[in-house]
Amino acid sequence: MESDEKDLVQEPFTEYGRYSYADYLTWEIDEMVELIKGKVFRSAAGAPRKKHQEIVLQLGSLLLKFLEKKTCKVFIAPFDVRLPVKSNKNEDIFTVVQPDVCVVCDRSKLDEAGCVGAPDLIIEVLSKGNNKKELQNKYEVYEESGIQEYWIIAPYTETLMINKLINGKYISSRLFTRGDIVKSECIAGFEVNLEDFFEKID
Repeated sequence: MESDEKDLVQEPFTEYGRYSYADYLTWEIDEMVELIKGKVFRSAAGAPRKKHQEIVLQLGSLLLKFLEKKTCKVFIAPFDVRLPVKSNKNEDIFTVVQPDVCVVCDRSKLDEAGCVGAPDLIIEVLSKGNNKKELQNKYEVYEESGIQEYWIIAPYTETLMINKLINGKYISSRLFTRGDIVKSECIAGFEVNLEDFFEKID
């Protein structure tokens, strides 16, 4: 297991997870952690790389401008997204993630703590050491939670893949890169020219 994915406590987990959002709220931890089906995942050591942060900021800015005067709202990490299965009670929520970028169109899902329920769009930017968490663990919970689009960006290969939810399962696009224009279906009208986008990233 990757070093950034070590459990804080090495104990067996129940069917619904060992730790809940109620537990999460009691922790005093300096680093960012996420809960995925009750299992604790630490962030990679240290702050994200410069290119990672530039991509997040640029995407957040593009979405913020596009969504101006629209119902949907964009958020960037750190921002807690709680993905309940049975109920919205803190003790019944076992997945709490902090996507790099997310868009929420149903404002009833927003509260002072973040978002409870599936955002419409989630964008994750890969970092060294977190690929398994993004490509496997989060992929599964995002699909199960009904997130309509899950974009994955690989900074150093300058590629982007869109996972679109169709009949409850993700269908993956081809790998997009410079020269491509990617379009969101769940955020109608939003598109990114990857040539222009990556040209602005050092």
